[in-house]
Amino acid sequence: MSVSAAKGFRAAGVAAGLKASGGLDVALVVNDGPRDAAAAVYTANRCKANPVLWSERASGDGRVLAVVLNSGGANCYTGPEGFVTTHRTAEQVAEGLGASALDVVVCSTGLIGPRLDEPLLRDGVGRALGGLAAGPEAGLAAAQAIMTTDSRHKQAEVRSPDGWTVGGMAKGAGMLAPGLATMLVVLTTDADVDRATCAAALRAATRVTFDRLDSDGCQSTNDTVLLMASGASGVAPDAAAFAGAVHRACHDLTQQLLSDAEGADHDIHIEVRGAASEDDAVEVGRAVARSNLFKAAIFGRDPNWGRILAAVGTTRAAFEPDQLDVAVNGVWVCKAGGPGEPADAVDLTPRRVDVTIDLKAGPATATVWTNDLTHAYVHENSAYSS
Repeated sequence: MSVSAAKGFRAAGVAAGLKASGGLDVALVVNDGPRDAAAAVYTANRCKANPVLWSERASGDGRVLAVVLNSGGANCYTGPEGFVTTHRTAEQVAEGLGASALDVVVCSTGLIGPRLDEPLLRDGVGRALGGLAAGPEAGLAAAQAIMTTDSRHKQAEVRSPDGWTVGGMAKGAGMLAPGLATMLVVLTTDADVDRATCAAALRAATRVTFDRLDSDGCQSTNDTVLLMASGASGVAPDAAAFAGAVHRACHDLTQQLLSDAEGADHDIHIEVRGAASEDDAVEVGRAVARSNLFKAAIFGRDPNWGRILAAVGTTRAAFEPDQLDVAVNGVWVCKAGGPGEPADAVDLTPRRVDVTIDLKAGPATATVWTNDLTHAYVHENSAYSS
């Protein structure tokens, strides 16, 4: 289970000294082909880090041969020198592979503002090029090298009975908000698929997975989700089957990101049903996910459904306030806009919390994921810089 699980891919993870901890901090994933199809989705934040500005251009033609990633610094708001560092990093990887720099995606994660130590980074990239290997150990090292505040590495794998695979890795533990998250995700597949198929599958998957994860409402500057296809299996799957596998890998990684959210005690699944449209359902789910009052109540194991309704009421979704139903962990605490079953019947000791909101306005449904607001989250984000 790793980013190098699919045939035709090699990976590496090394310690370059960018992290004060001395841990692994430079990763490299290379597509050896024969295909070079790719697709990517980037942050919607208007304040984009230098690697995103570079990679949007590099991946724009649907051709990517490698991605190099570093933790220990976001390389964001580092001036023209920061963009030069990104460019030189891509050139170094390209030279090592005999490719063009515009076939190399670059990703960075960490603190905004400080410049990366370019000599350390270049040394790390050189050692990653020399250490490229296939197999799970190489993929694991790459997944570990992109961690910042993550408490554990995140990997996924989906195997088709037809003989092709989708593998992947991700990092992210905070600033998880719609428009992706403070996360880097690399997906690989040995399916024989073209660029258009990659793009369609990735956008369909991210729309209902990473884009529905809203940890703390804070949107990152460095978000990148990249899918690369080597075609090394020799199997050309049906487009729908391929899209389904990409979706499953993205969903798996999304749930791993959710469960590792900074300081969280509860993983909250907010299902909005009975909406007039999917957009309405998502808007309501996001409003509840971003309610600090609601999230603090869940941390205190208080099924305070009034805070849920207050958040629903801030949206433009179609509904009648006196028709709303709300359930928390299967207990319908609100029925028709009023008290329902006793709130003290709700058990909030499990880590997973399921909230169901029925708008009774139509046939659409959507699920948004978030977590509770804890003392540990406040401490980590006030006393620690990643």
